[in-house]
Amino acid sequence: MKILVVSDTHGDTFSLKSAIHSKPDAEVIIHCGDGNSEFESLKALYPQKHFIGVRGNCDFCSPASNIETITIEGKKLFITHGHLYNAKYGLYNLVCAAREAGADLLLFGHTHSPLADYDEGLYIVNPGSCHGYSAGYAYIDVTEKGIVTRHYKL
Repeated sequence: MKILVVSDTHGDTFSLKSAIHSKPDAEVIIHCGDGNSEFESLKALYPQKHFIGVRGNCDFCSPASNIETITIEGKKLFITHGHLYNAKYGLYNLVCAAREAGADLLLFGHTHSPLADYDEGLYIVNPGSCHGYSAGYAYIDVTEKGIVTRHYKL
């Protein structure tokens, strides 16, 4: 299953739409926080896609939860913004939380810096910020055989 992952859009609906249009075969769109209002507003435009979003530190009135865990193709995804785990100061707390949840893939934002890493069975992905000059996103293919991650600039 193909997954588009964005984060930290901070009101940039244009970049969010551009990311969605650039990967039309993505079946799932995940937003890792700080842009929940524009993310929610776009759901109606793409009824064929499954949307999952979490609350970021700038999503003040969002009803979204801070953490989501889902299973796709037998792989468990742990999704959060990162601020509750002090992501700007290191990955230790995030990785521990994802491992405790039994995740195969950790998705987070908050730092605005793209990251793709693999650590002892755990894929770690931050799509970076989908806003501004260096806007980008992550594109992930999850199959029963494995996980492939890539980053793209808009």
